[in-house]
Amino acid sequence: MAGSVNKVILVGNLGRDPEIRSFQNGGKVANLRIATSENWKDRTTGERKERTEWHTVAIFNEGLVGVVERYLKKGSKVYVEGQLETR
Repeated sequence: MAGSVNKVILVGNLGRDPEIRSFQNGGKVANLRIATSENWKDRTTGERKERTEWHTVAIFNEGLVGVVERYLKKGSKVYVEGQLETR
């Protein structure tokens, strides 16, 4: 394989108000819980189905943390683009 890609795009709703934490060095992090839902029709029964996945997202960019603090709350529709990191 010549290369690889680690890119994630989530479009969903906040399940709770963002959690903002401050570090001793003055930096901040915004933690988000984002719900994404998938809808489909069961082929066997014809019944409508839905599955919700919950994603935990950490934002370290100071400018974006400021936007989160000012504008986002539980229920807000969000578009998040980033990469997966194991913590």
